[in-house]
Amino acid sequence: MSAGGYTGKVLRVNLTHQSYCEEPLKQEIARQYLGGAGFGLKYLFDEVPMGTGALEEGNKLIFATGPLTGTKAPCASRMSVAAKSPLTGGAGVALSGGYFPAELKFAGYDLIIIEGKSPKPVYLYIRNGMVSFRPAAKLWGMKTSDCERVIKNDLRNQNVRVACIGPAGEQLSYMAAIINERHAAGRKGLGAVMGSKNLKAVAVWGENEVALADKGAFDNARRRMLQAMKESPVVYPKFSRHGTPMTVDVTCGLGIFPAANWSRTGEWEPIEPLGMEGNNKRKSGKEYCYNCPVGCTQNKLVRNGRYAGYLSAPEFETIYSFGGQTGVDNLDSIIAADYLCDELGLDTISTGVTIGFAMELFEKGILTKKETDGVELCFGNHVAMVEMIKKIAFREGLGDILADGTRVAASKIGKGAEKYCMHIKGLELPGYDVRGAKAHGLSMATTYTGADHNRGYAFQEIFGVPVPYPVDRFEAEGKGKLTKWNQDMRAVTCDCAPMCAFLMDMAVPQIAAENTSDLVSAATGISFTPEEIYLVGERLNNLARVFNIREGMRRKDDTFPERILTEPLKAGNSKGQYISRQELDRMLDEYYRERGWTSEGVPTRKKLESLGMPEAIKSLEEVGGLNFD
Repeated sequence: MSAGGYTGKVLRVNLTHQSYCEEPLKQEIARQYLGGAGFGLKYLFDEVPMGTGALEEGNKLIFATGPLTGTKAPCASRMSVAAKSPLTGGAGVALSGGYFPAELKFAGYDLIIIEGKSPKPVYLYIRNGMVSFRPAAKLWGMKTSDCERVIKNDLRNQNVRVACIGPAGEQLSYMAAIINERHAAGRKGLGAVMGSKNLKAVAVWGENEVALADKGAFDNARRRMLQAMKESPVVYPKFSRHGTPMTVDVTCGLGIFPAANWSRTGEWEPIEPLGMEGNNKRKSGKEYCYNCPVGCTQNKLVRNGRYAGYLSAPEFETIYSFGGQTGVDNLDSIIAADYLCDELGLDTISTGVTIGFAMELFEKGILTKKETDGVELCFGNHVAMVEMIKKIAFREGLGDILADGTRVAASKIGKGAEKYCMHIKGLELPGYDVRGAKAHGLSMATTYTGADHNRGYAFQEIFGVPVPYPVDRFEAEGKGKLTKWNQDMRAVTCDCAPMCAFLMDMAVPQIAAENTSDLVSAATGISFTPEEIYLVGERLNNLARVFNIREGMRRKDDTFPERILTEPLKAGNSKGQYISRQELDRMLDEYYRERGWTSEGVPTRKKLESLGMPEAIKSLEEVGGLNFD
């Protein structure tokens, strides 16, 4: 393995047999997939057979760091968690920050592959290359912060870092998250996968240092990145002070802040109560991830009223999902909702969107008080919203139906409920009404994880950044080419290196590939050009696409909810905009051409050969009746 950046070790844990072993990290995998999501998807692709159920024993849960994790590269304490997703049935990847990712590296490993199922609840303790299986019966049922505290006390080490599930993961909610000290690997239901394995937590601690192949070159690359961050007009003057809640003001200004299950976007724009002004009134300090100079996490304290005493740090997406989506303009209740989701182990986006979906069904008479146990589940009712979070986590009453997200809930409720589902491939939509930002929308329609803004964020449309070139957010032409660039660049820089996605948007968009190649080459001793770095992202997106194709996904799945395709926005600065089926088809055709895929969205043999992916070619050959030549 290389001289630095990586530990060179893969930890394989078999929960069924309570055994583990170490394997060397292959340099070929490091060069082709770099780390993070690249490692997770590669091992998932190679080791989880086609047709394996997401909650079956054969699914694997993979925690993966990257070559910059645990180094002094700014904003690089990141990791990927990968598994087959119970929400989408396809490749599931979630990214998380904090201190756990760096500590996993210090404990001795680049990644952990967790397989099988423990006969009884357990947690893993990984310390300097030693692994122990600890009973977790007393932890089962605990909220996440309590679980972390008990494990640290049990191990008599307050420096241990813990990633765990809450009651929602134990109840196998498809919306369950994995939480490490209030940082969530939140989307795609990976907490349910962890719960299905009877694994309550993974605790890590180590004293190893991450070696660097060329410290001088690494320090130079790091200085250049820090300088770019200082020169950014956004990173420190705005983002470090306000965090992601400032995006409420931005999206309302664009007329794309979704409201009332996407039925009133542009008509209701709650900038004053939910934007920067309202959030800043409740600020109570900030938090930093390991070796991060920015500290974008902004703690908010509720000082009086019904929710007095709640402290959390709701990001933009949480303010959208429990605010705009539900028609709630009570920020204190959103702070409480964010806290409860972290404690109970729920993804805030899917949970809030699912509650907003239920609210519209209630207002249309599809759900009645009988189904809601007498709760007035209407838009704007923050008390009902907060109560429903608890019901979902513990699968109580209507919460049992909603616990697996909108797609499953609609199939159980019937009565035309599917018309009001705001999801793509089973994953609930994040907080940007893509009728007014079409590259952002095309990325959500085509990315391998479903409606995921982080896999190809169109910062050109949202923040007006003219990189690689300026765009018209209402125009469909050219968005296929832009979407490919956004997805591939973000995949390698943010998901594989990995580094914080916000830096890609705000500090180094012009030099993202160069910045990543310089840091990674210096850390690992494996030489990457900016062009080779970009190809890592393209390779990842093709591998994930093939994984999803063998699980049955096709062009028909690259689509939007009916509301996006048929209902123009009625007000605001995106008034009149929507994405017709014909417009979507034109964008898909362009996107597939740019990617070198067939008209059905299947990577061609020629494309996969050019990326050096014989395993993907073999996999497509095994899918009956598929033409990709």
